[in-house]
Amino acid sequence: MSTLVIEGLRATVAGREILRGVDLTVNSGEVHAVMGPNGAGKSTLSHVLMGRPGYTVTGGRVLLDGTDLLTLPTWKRAQAGLFLGMQYPIEVPGVSLRDVLAEAFTAAGRDASQVPALVGAEAARVGFDERFLLRSMNADLSGGERKRNETVQLGVLNPKFAVLDEIDSGLDVDALRAVARRVEAATTESGLGVLAITHYTRLLTELHPDRVHVLSKGRIVTSAGPELAEELETTGYAGWAEDEEQAASTASRPADPFADPLA
Repeated sequence: MSTLVIEGLRATVAGREILRGVDLTVNSGEVHAVMGPNGAGKSTLSHVLMGRPGYTVTGGRVLLDGTDLLTLPTWKRAQAGLFLGMQYPIEVPGVSLRDVLAEAFTAAGRDASQVPALVGAEAARVGFDERFLLRSMNADLSGGERKRNETVQLGVLNPKFAVLDEIDSGLDVDALRAVARRVEAATTESGLGVLAITHYTRLLTELHPDRVHVLSKGRIVTSAGPELAEELETTGYAGWAEDEEQAASTASRPADPFADPLA
């Protein structure tokens, strides 16, 4: 069994602290959903885990089976078994999906001749049109088609852990079902561990979480089972943000020298 451990992760962007001590542990086969309001640091968490330039880690560590990913360049994090499904997959002119995956196989010492068959099989599983397999990656694709493309890559590369940054964004009902069910299947077929960042519970009706975490102002403020997602659908995030603001206000307030110590 593999384990992804995030301990006390702190990070800044342009000198501004965004992550303020994130702690999470994901095991093989588990699905952990990270939810929270806009600006909470959810996408920053995904970028920092994968090593995107422009983010400065100021504390903590990220261990994948004991290896600190924060000491590795992005490509070595990928080879260690970490995959990032991006919120906004980019277009890569002149390079096809098959080319990208063949190079990834070669770099990892895997047989690149297997790629065409694997790509075809994964495309069929998520309803990704085969016409897109040989054109420039993500060229002229809709947002939903790009997310299917990301899911094909996930299936072919077969990583240990996948960080999915709003993979449900831009998907219609049928596409959402196909993508979520493929990821769900990977948790049992290959023991994939998933960290799914999302705003909406609709993803979690198909990709069933073992744990749900609320990220607010750069910290995990509460964690619970799948029922937490249902609660958030009704209550929103305001209560958690208010609780954190009150706690911070209390912590920074000077002690009253005349207060009754037993009160």
